[in-house]
Amino acid sequence: MVVLEDEAGDAKTITTEEKVEEKPTTLLTLEIFRIIKDAQQQHGLRHGDYQRYRGYCSRRLRRLRKVLKIPQGDRRHYRRRDVTTVHLTASNAENRLLGVPLLQAERAWAHAMQLRQEANTEPRKKFHLIARLKKACSHAQTLLQLCEQSGVCCARTQLEAGAYAAWLGGALLLELQQWRRAADSLQRAQLVLDNLSAALPEDERLVYKQKVEELKPSLRYCAYNIGDESAAGDLVAMRGQGLIENLDTLMAQAKESRSGVMHEVEWRGRRVTVRPEKVRLFLIALQDLDKSVANAQTVEAKIDILENVLMDCKDAISAIKEEIKNDPKLKSASELQVSGINYLLSYVMYLRLVRTIDRNNLLVQQAENARQNNIQIDGKKVRPHDLTRLYEIILQNYTELQQLPGFENDAVYQQEIETQMKAYRAFRCYYIAQVLTGLRRFREALAMLERCDSYVTDSIGSKLADKQLLEKLQILKKYIESCKFEVHADSVLEDDEDQEEENKYSGKSHKDKKPLVDRLDEYREDTQVLTKNPNIYKMPPPMEAIPCKPLFFDLACNFIEFPNLDDKTGAADSKKQGAGLTGLVKGFLGWGKSDK
Repeated sequence: MVVLEDEAGDAKTITTEEKVEEKPTTLLTLEIFRIIKDAQQQHGLRHGDYQRYRGYCSRRLRRLRKVLKIPQGDRRHYRRRDVTTVHLTASNAENRLLGVPLLQAERAWAHAMQLRQEANTEPRKKFHLIARLKKACSHAQTLLQLCEQSGVCCARTQLEAGAYAAWLGGALLLELQQWRRAADSLQRAQLVLDNLSAALPEDERLVYKQKVEELKPSLRYCAYNIGDESAAGDLVAMRGQGLIENLDTLMAQAKESRSGVMHEVEWRGRRVTVRPEKVRLFLIALQDLDKSVANAQTVEAKIDILENVLMDCKDAISAIKEEIKNDPKLKSASELQVSGINYLLSYVMYLRLVRTIDRNNLLVQQAENARQNNIQIDGKKVRPHDLTRLYEIILQNYTELQQLPGFENDAVYQQEIETQMKAYRAFRCYYIAQVLTGLRRFREALAMLERCDSYVTDSIGSKLADKQLLEKLQILKKYIESCKFEVHADSVLEDDEDQEEENKYSGKSHKDKKPLVDRLDEYREDTQVLTKNPNIYKMPPPMEAIPCKPLFFDLACNFIEFPNLDDKTGAADSKKQGAGLTGLVKGFLGWGKSDK
């Protein structure tokens, strides 16, 4: 009860139902089948331990009531308190309020499944089993009524609550052996789950498909007991007319609400679910980015906008990586789900690189305007080196785009990136040619202009999708022709007189390596001739090649017998004369006498 005072000051007591409640600004959402599937797999049902799962539901329910401040009495006294529409329509309502009846239903259902296992040896427990299933159906119907009557739950939550209540109702009717009513209830649950699976993205369909597969054996069993397999289809045709009509309306609302809060995105023909809140906020903010950039008055303001978006994009990428790293559901998920979250990561990285390229293009525009108007940026004059570096960074960003995970083998995607890279290579070659022209390397500059012209021709012929880039290429093509003539004229007119004139104004002495004796026919005022080391003649003189006298080696001389020419040369007479003198000396001294 609430006590209020009117304008006269009189106290007035009103009940809670009479109190005007403010509805929450956002719709409440509860993914029932995904939540119960995760809880069941993590708390015992993977091994068929229903008692453990029942204990988890009790503990979770106690914690939830404590956090939501709706306890059922104190330690001594029990006072029942259920979640009502008043709680859901309050200004501080939250999604966890719907979890209270859901956990109550799950706890009763788990107890019933535990009793089914024990009923094999104790048949009397079957009656307790039916009682617990009735309690689970009661809580499920309470959840469905809260979702439908409060008007604050989203369409998907209403659909899932209806399917959940129909499934539990079918399970109860199966135990009661009311086959037609059980088949009807299970068919309604299957129909809703099939439509939900068709409307949701790929990585969210698995839970609903698995639930549909679980219902098929029960439906076949009902059809067998009915005696006619077509009877189940007839029941759906009779009872499903209103359901299908309501289903179409709710699915339309669900799609509308999903597009409003950016639950999924579509990129290159594939729909991806967006779970992290930071990523959703980033993608919603990105929708109005182009309009904000267009409304900015100056280039500096546009750059600042893109810088802020890039910071948000960095946080979104970190959120996705953190979810992949820490979320146990993603670690144990199927390959399709992992592929979906990685696809989302590639998409956000693609957005970051594309917006980085836009930011760099604005920096190029700012530098070109400053260069044309001879304006300094950050106290420095803009040079061709600066523009070359900016285009090099843009090409590096496109290289990272080519290496995005999942698109290495996508031929269409790679061809699109390669076409844009050719266009930016043309701009880079153009500014490199200007750098080389400033260094008086005209031959290399002319070669770079030729390559630039080739890139421009290929890019224009490939039909670029970016019209603004195509216009810049057409303007660049005109500049290339004029630059070619300028570079060619500079290379022809570059002679020693231009160099001498430049040195004269710069105050530097002219040094020529060519000596004076080799340029006697040229007149030049060379001050180096008057110095201590004049360059008049190169000393020592350079060596010159001269013809060499050939050498002959006579190898046959040792094998030839020459004739004896002593008699002709007088060598024999000298030998005789020497022998007579020796005999005379020997005879005089008594040598050479023989004893007879």
